[in-house]
Amino acid sequence: MSRKLAMVTGANSGMGLATTIGLAKAGMRVVMVCRSEARGKEALAKVRDAAGGDAAELMLCDLGSFADIRRFAAEFNSRGDALDVLVNNAGVVSLKRTLTKDGFESMIGINHLGHFLFTMLLLDRIKAAKQGRIVVVASGAYKAGRLNFDDFNLTKGFNVAKGYGQSKLANILFARSLAKRLAGTTTTVNSLHPGAVATNIGVSRETGFGKSVHVLLKPFFLTPEQGSETALHLALSPEVKDASGEYFYKKQAQALAGKAADDESAERLWKWSMEAVGLKG
Repeated sequence: MSRKLAMVTGANSGMGLATTIGLAKAGMRVVMVCRSEARGKEALAKVRDAAGGDAAELMLCDLGSFADIRRFAAEFNSRGDALDVLVNNAGVVSLKRTLTKDGFESMIGINHLGHFLFTMLLLDRIKAAKQGRIVVVASGAYKAGRLNFDDFNLTKGFNVAKGYGQSKLANILFARSLAKRLAGTTTTVNSLHPGAVATNIGVSRETGFGKSVHVLLKPFFLTPEQGSETALHLALSPEVKDASGEYFYKKQAQALAGKAADDESAERLWKWSMEAVGLKG
């Protein structure tokens, strides 16, 4: 019997790499989705060292480009493989307001819209699995977020907390909305808070800005391996095979605070997202 297939975005470092290694060690073959070929190849070697030479493969995709996401999806879908697990892990924290290639503020554009389009374009391959699972890495930062329906791109009053909180709230609402649309199928969708994980998120690769803060706080953070535990639980455990539309922390379903439980906002966000990425239906 052929191995199950998983896919992890942002698989080259931190929690994404730890999640990839965990899935591979559990016997799955993993498609590592990375933006940088150089960093992706380094990570691929680590996964193969940890779990075997055929444990993973590298595919490149820039989640800040709708065109590149469509190219990636067309390439993967043409293989005809059923996708058993999709872990939407990649995320950015932008200390300054920057835009994606499509003109969206980078945190809402990559953390939410990029993954929204990515997931929707791969959905048929996930549905083709016997029991497909979509795992959305969100954050407890959603509690500080709100959806700026009149200004998703934060052209006025931008700050990093506002942008990140908005994107993580959007992650959770997307997971809930998609779960409703997949009710009655064998595909589940759940989101999670990994805890405070020591990764390179928020550190500028160009300038190194933010690195000293990470060094100071690292003793108080979870390791990437600890942070990946809930994602791996949702991807692999038979205990949650029927759970869908839930939000997990420390492997347990959690009640959502007001804004993340608002069905009207979830539907408004879904409609905006479909239009923003150019999907119909």
